[in-house]
Amino acid sequence: MTEKISGDPGEEAARATGAAAASDAPVILSNEPGSFARGVLAERHPALIQQVRDAFPYGRRQHEALDDLLDEITTGVVEPLASTERDHDHWAGWGREHFGRSWYDVPFLWAESYFYRRLLGAVGYFDAGPWQGVDPFAPFKQAELEGDAVAQELRALDALANVPAEERATALLHASLWGNRADLGFRASAGEPETGDAAASMLVADDSVSLWQALPAGAPSTVAVVADNAGRELVPDLILIDHLLEQRHAERVVLHVKPSPYYVSDAMTADVVDCLRRLVKAPGEAGRIGGRLWKAMTADDLEVRTHPFFCAPLPYGEMPADLRAAFESATLTLLKGDLNYRRLVGDRLWDATASFADRTAYFPGSVAALRTLKSDVIVGLDQSTSAALESSGAAWRTSGTHALIQVRG
Repeated sequence: MTEKISGDPGEEAARATGAAAASDAPVILSNEPGSFARGVLAERHPALIQQVRDAFPYGRRQHEALDDLLDEITTGVVEPLASTERDHDHWAGWGREHFGRSWYDVPFLWAESYFYRRLLGAVGYFDAGPWQGVDPFAPFKQAELEGDAVAQELRALDALANVPAEERATALLHASLWGNRADLGFRASAGEPETGDAAASMLVADDSVSLWQALPAGAPSTVAVVADNAGRELVPDLILIDHLLEQRHAERVVLHVKPSPYYVSDAMTADVVDCLRRLVKAPGEAGRIGGRLWKAMTADDLEVRTHPFFCAPLPYGEMPADLRAAFESATLTLLKGDLNYRRLVGDRLWDATASFADRTAYFPGSVAALRTLKSDVIVGLDQSTSAALESSGAAWRTSGTHALIQVRG
């Protein structure tokens, strides 16, 4: 890699802000029986290896490498990258304390990230040869994007075309928030109030008023959006971006995506293009939105960027100087999804009422998180909400049934 990922001068001060506060919140590992993290490593990752194996006619070398990876993550210890790998030096530093230990005994965030790096290596994604640059998760993304659910959600946009802008803004924000439950958001202001109310009741924190206040119409705002998933979740993100541009909440939007396949469905530039094509060819309002977004990209009103840091096993407190400068120059940085949230506040077992503002004080400029809850990490809840959720007996932190909108100005 030629770009810096971490270690630039001046980062120590940024990291120090949260270091002391983090000392009393344990890092999430995967060695606790029955925990969400353990289930990911013990069940989800082996299943994913099989799914990737079945999705492509890989040759013997790839199959043997996948077998070796499966054996390592289930019964072995964490092995370093070969010295010939392009990013060996980075991972040698990041994994210095983890190599030689059980995958279950190293930080969950690091283990997940390294697993995806190793999976890409096993299928030859980075190697010169016929499989170089072939996204092993592409079939899953494409099947979702071309499915009936997306078509239904795009048709629902027609009902929003003539809705007042404020109501439409709420619907589209909720659509982007819920991702794969995007239809809930589209219909929230389209004659089905009970659906919208049901979605709103599952919000454990809602700073949406502060979000819109940070982006007054007509102001020369630049919004940075850090994407999460492709396919069915990226489509409503793009539709929200169109609303920001069309209603002049943003003069310009910079969409940050992953540089390589990651966490199965995370968005890359190719996925943005696929989603735009899906919108452009759709009838009605969806097609008009797709046309506007296509034009916005050609005019640089919507710019897609990437950075190797987005596939690093590091919290945002360790972002390099160039990425920090990019976020600092934005009026608001909008972080989408669960992984970005974990990297934003720290992948630790925080008290749910810990301050979101304190945990994000290091972040350059104003920041907002739109996240459906799919892991144990949570901060910023008020005491009554936290108590009610904890006493419910439900797996509200990890089931994807609850969500949040949190803003620090």
